[in-house]
Amino acid sequence: VQLQASGGGLVQAGGSLRLSCAASTSGRTFTRYIMGWFRQAPGKEREFVAAIKWSDYNTIYADFVKGRFTISRDNAKNTVYLQMNSLKPEDTAVYYCGASLIGGTGLLGYGYWGQGTLVTVSS
Repeated sequence: VQLQASGGGLVQAGGSLRLSCAASTSGRTFTRYIMGWFRQAPGKEREFVAAIKWSDYNTIYADFVKGRFTISRDNAKNTVYLQMNSLKPEDTAVYYCGASLIGGTGLLGYGYWGQGTLVTVSS
């Protein structure tokens, strides 16, 4: 499973960005996987942001993004999105997408990772 994240950039506080994560399946059934977004700010550990199941659209979010970020996916394109609204300077981080057969909010449950895309929110 290969993941390619994109969509990061520089935005002012209060602005929006949409991140994309394109997955190549190499023949695997992608509806088995749970797709997640994590982020890592400078000097901090990688933390969970949001996740979505391919099969039943169930989603989970970290408390600090509820009401601002929305995770979604396009099964036909094998792509997961993270729509980020009302961005804050503290949202500045490298955002990573991951794929998991287990799911949840822990890093160890995700066996596949994209390369990350940098989001910078200026005040």
